[in-house]
Amino acid sequence: MFENFDWIRAMRTSPVMMIILVLSVVTLGFAIERVLYYWKRRGRTESLLQQILQRTRGGNPHEAVFLCGATSHPFGPVASEVLSSAHLAPEAQEERLQIALSQQRLLLERNLSWIGTMGNTAPLIGLLGTVWGIMRAFHDMARTGSAGPSVVAAGVAEALFTTAAGLLIAVPAVLLYNHFVRRMGVMLTEAENQARQLRLTLAEPHAEIRPLRRVA
Repeated sequence: MFENFDWIRAMRTSPVMMIILVLSVVTLGFAIERVLYYWKRRGRTESLLQQILQRTRGGNPHEAVFLCGATSHPFGPVASEVLSSAHLAPEAQEERLQIALSQQRLLLERNLSWIGTMGNTAPLIGLLGTVWGIMRAFHDMARTGSAGPSVVAAGVAEALFTTAAGLLIAVPAVLLYNHFVRRMGVMLTEAENQARQLRLTLAEPHAEIRPLRRVA
């Protein structure tokens, strides 16, 4: 199908295609960075909550705070904030809990806006390249005075190349963006639920610890 298509010429002669190529490389870099970041921040919050409670009930709150700091999951920093604000009024505890969750959200959201933007705008950039290419193809036909089917087909095929490239970037970008948003929501929900469970247990030492069901 594309054996006679000059890919190198299409890349060199289309400024829009060069823009798409650069944006695709940047998007791929951000996607890889987010995959590695989310992979590093995974963890089991249930076991961490049990370990924190064991140390606090054993009279070792500093060890519990150290354990929270050594945890990569968002629940670690949030739990550390809960432990450090346990002596404050309930309103102040709630405020510091929300601030900690917001800080973790900012870290998890980093670079996601770029991936989402590329998923929405890459087809439009490709369409711009198609319009640009068709205009150039008609200009070349008017200049040469030739409007044969082979000339028209070649120009249109080269113009549609940018739209296809835009779609090839947009589809994976949208899928990755939705996956990252889903993972971020799950991690933050787990962190908030376990942090509130920790806060409730610290306020009522004899309260029963009910393990929360983990969301896939």
